[in-house]
Amino acid sequence: MSGALFAIWRHPQSRVGLITLCFILLVALIGPWFVCSPEAYVGAPHEPPSALRWFGTTGQGQDVLAQTIVGAGPTLLVGFTVGLLVTFIGGALGISAGLIGGRFDASMTLLINVSLVIPGLPLAILLAAYLPPGPISLTAVLTLTGWAWTARVIRSQALSLSRRDFIASARVAGEPTWRIVLFELTPHLASLLLSSMIGSTIYAIGAQVGLEFLGLGDVSAVTWGTNLYWASNDQALLTRAWWTFVPTGLGVALVGFSLAMINFGLDEVSNPRLGVERRWRTALMSRGVEPDTLTPRVKR
Repeated sequence: MSGALFAIWRHPQSRVGLITLCFILLVALIGPWFVCSPEAYVGAPHEPPSALRWFGTTGQGQDVLAQTIVGAGPTLLVGFTVGLLVTFIGGALGISAGLIGGRFDASMTLLINVSLVIPGLPLAILLAAYLPPGPISLTAVLTLTGWAWTARVIRSQALSLSRRDFIASARVAGEPTWRIVLFELTPHLASLLLSSMIGSTIYAIGAQVGLEFLGLGDVSAVTWGTNLYWASNDQALLTRAWWTFVPTGLGVALVGFSLAMINFGLDEVSNPRLGVERRWRTALMSRGVEPDTLTPRVKR
């Protein structure tokens, strides 16, 4: 795990992603202490950005900057929680299916395939409509609809690793299954699990904002999704009050951008040949040579 984190920091694009993500998390943690209450009426409706109100006001006269900063915390909390839960559940089921095999693997494969066939977004909308609104319901809905893809990817990799010699040696030595999973399989799947968590977090944040925008969350709470919901209710597009929804959209985009940049380093950890190829292409382009124009040498 430490090697994967070092590789992420060494990669320049991943370093940019880490710095951006840390900045967003810092703003989400300490930012609410420096802004006014997001529910306070501080001005006239739909005031444009100014020196007094940097992000303007909403259709109700509330400060957009305060709502953007305060809404970041609950949104990111649900997103990262879902990412962790999806990775844990999908990883545990995938590793177990790949290692145990037999009927258990066949049953898990059938369950995973059925879960993947069911459209995730309509199912999430249906579940969110009948469950009590709030972050717990959203976390449960997004975890239930997002674990299958992670389980499928981890299961295929665990199935390949379970046939390696070091796993056979551990079984012959009499090591229990839990020890094989924790100390033999999991270190080899660390980069893949981290990459899966990043992808699941991006999915969770986007899906959560989308569900809350449709009014399927707790509209009385201040989150990025409810900010878009109220901006839509106040007809921000028709009145051209772009400042009521653009900051929230930029916040979601920045989180997705930072996580995607971090994933570049994880790709090199999972497949070191990608790093070699990237450095080879960079060296050729620095000399004015287009890599795609090169033809492989044919041995006679």
